[in-house]
Amino acid sequence: MIRILCMPTLCADVFEQTGEVLPGGEALNFAAHASKYPGIDVGLVGAIGDDEVGRHVLSAIEARPIDRAGVHVIPGGETASHFISTDENGDRYFKPGAWHGGVYDAFRPDAADEALLQAADMVFITYSAPCFPQVLALRKRSTFRLAVDFDVCRDLPGMEAALPWVDFFLISGDDAFLPVARAWSERFSGLFNVTLAERGSVTYADGQEYRVPAVPVEKVVDTTGCGDSYHAGFLCAYLQSGDIPSAMDEGSRVASGTLAHTGGF
Repeated sequence: MIRILCMPTLCADVFEQTGEVLPGGEALNFAAHASKYPGIDVGLVGAIGDDEVGRHVLSAIEARPIDRAGVHVIPGGETASHFISTDENGDRYFKPGAWHGGVYDAFRPDAADEALLQAADMVFITYSAPCFPQVLALRKRSTFRLAVDFDVCRDLPGMEAALPWVDFFLISGDDAFLPVARAWSERFSGLFNVTLAERGSVTYADGQEYRVPAVPVEKVVDTTGCGDSYHAGFLCAYLQSGDIPSAMDEGSRVASGTLAHTGGF
């Protein structure tokens, strides 16, 4: 059994056009998809409030085979929320002030959480998470593999400083970023995976390039969580098989399913 811990973004996605409120966040989106794979034991580490939104998020976790030992319910706390808008093509966008961090902003893993992380085979985290520096420091003295979603970040010096301890580099990219990813793969030992939306994805390992196309979708309903679902499919498949192209194909398959409905899972 492969143990994956996902952290720390647990929130409500609020869709402004329809008024729908759905549980989400990168960690929960990833965990929901990873929990479907036999041989994968997935858990969450993060914080929610004891408000209505937090109860909604907790119900979504409890409805799936996801370990919630690392989920902290903060009395009187406000669960994070993200207000999402979508255009006529289903592409999401965010208006100013769309993110409300709540208890997410103050969350830092405690000693019990760190013990959970150290016992994991892989930890999945976003680079923008306030607790990322703490987790990176823990990785430096631990044996778990670290998967980091850099999203759309282009802070190249800051990103590069973390790369000696990043086993799976994940980013939403474009053609201009591909030479950077290839060059880093020649210097660092991790896998460098770049998603290119409808154009598929590219992975570099030791300077070698792998490309797979996206799985066509008849109608894109909503792009929320598409990257998270790709990452779950890609990493779960890779951890089990060690085969890069087939893992990328699995990521594309899972992502295509997410595009066909509202929300991340």
